[in-house]
Amino acid sequence: MSSVMRPASVTHPRQIVLPQPARPQRRRSQLEDFLVLRRNLLELWGEPAYTDGILPGTFLGRPQVLLNDPAGIRQVLVANAENYERNASTMRILEPLLGGGLFLASGEAWRHRRRAIAPAMAPRMMPVLAGHVMTIAEETVAELGREFGLVELLGHLQRLALRIAAHSMFSLESSSFSREMRDNLMEYGLNHTRPDLFDLLLPAGMRSPQDRARARFRGQWTDMMDRIIAMRRTLGPPPEHAPRDLFDMLDMARDPETGAGFDHDELRDEVSTMIIAGHETTSTALFWACYIAAKLPALQAQIAEEVRTVDLSPAVAAEALKKLVYTRAFFDEVLRLYPPAFLIVRVAKEADRILDHAIAPGTVVSISPWVVHRHRAHWREPEVFDPARFLPGAPPPDRYTYLPFGAGPRICVGAQFAITEGVLVLARLMQSFHVDVAGDRGMQPIGRVTTQPDRPVSFILTRRRASSL
Repeated sequence: MSSVMRPASVTHPRQIVLPQPARPQRRRSQLEDFLVLRRNLLELWGEPAYTDGILPGTFLGRPQVLLNDPAGIRQVLVANAENYERNASTMRILEPLLGGGLFLASGEAWRHRRRAIAPAMAPRMMPVLAGHVMTIAEETVAELGREFGLVELLGHLQRLALRIAAHSMFSLESSSFSREMRDNLMEYGLNHTRPDLFDLLLPAGMRSPQDRARARFRGQWTDMMDRIIAMRRTLGPPPEHAPRDLFDMLDMARDPETGAGFDHDELRDEVSTMIIAGHETTSTALFWACYIAAKLPALQAQIAEEVRTVDLSPAVAAEALKKLVYTRAFFDEVLRLYPPAFLIVRVAKEADRILDHAIAPGTVVSISPWVVHRHRAHWREPEVFDPARFLPGAPPPDRYTYLPFGAGPRICVGAQFAITEGVLVLARLMQSFHVDVAGDRGMQPIGRVTTQPDRPVSFILTRRRASSL
């Protein structure tokens, strides 16, 4: 186990208990575990998960392991990553949306996509993408400024993140298709993402009853994406081969080893992957950032003071990031306590050994950033929200105890863009508004695709006094 990480400062403002699901006090039956799996994955893990390095067990007759030790995590995600593949239920749930895109691809198909896509997420693209982010953020701030009374902020943040994803992908005003896209995503989330017994038991090659409905949705989704791509192509090629957005980057992308680009279906799947992965995770991270800022007003005040005179306009947004030291640390701590991607699941293809524990072929290995980020062996006062953990001068956490974007060769290729977007949008919101929670009615986080609130939360936004920049 890694040594406990100690923040640079341990002086905290008055702390409140931030919401988390109750941890089970007894071992549940497999039926109870299945019902929890359907209801809220964050309720699966009891107290031993937050103290032990590895927890073996069985579920539906299959060996299972929950892995919390950084050396073991490195073995699964890095050193022996080729031996661990995505499980069938993950593929069933996500394939209708993402197709054969980078997130779900494997083997040589994954390597080809990764090599071709990497330049689109290179640091040199961040100024372009930061400009797209702040163009939409400015419009959202103006919309919020016209609202009165209680604000359901999550919906605004979801629309903001979807518009940012569409704008940075297509350089298009998304009003002509964002409603249809959001409706499709909501339909899928409500009707097709909860696994049933067939999803868990049937091998990947056999269709479950839910798969038929998912296949119908797949046709509907690909039709919509094809129409959007056709609309985007009416803009013509980029001037002097200078990419305007991610679509240009993907369309121009070539595998440096083979010279191959993406055909139409591959391009559509990569566009879908970037839009969905980007907007769902970022909007939930921003929700938790605003919620925590409201619950801890002394920390909110520190962000507001840092951003008070920073120019966050689109043209200079990328440069402004360097000045947002505390805001970045705050956002990093949000990703620790409320990681949007709360669970990584792999299946062992061949026998292995992790921490002197035998791993048989077919063993399901789970790594939960939600658990690892709250593990008592890795973090001092793990339930305390303390941005000082990530400020300059603080000892960095062990690489495999902080996993908001995964690790190893399959680490999220858009991680830098997600951080850029999250920090800039949070800074712009705190620059314009003081944020209060009007009522959360016992809200709890729920693990369903991403770490979401289980019910609507009402906020009150009060305009801050404008500062001259």
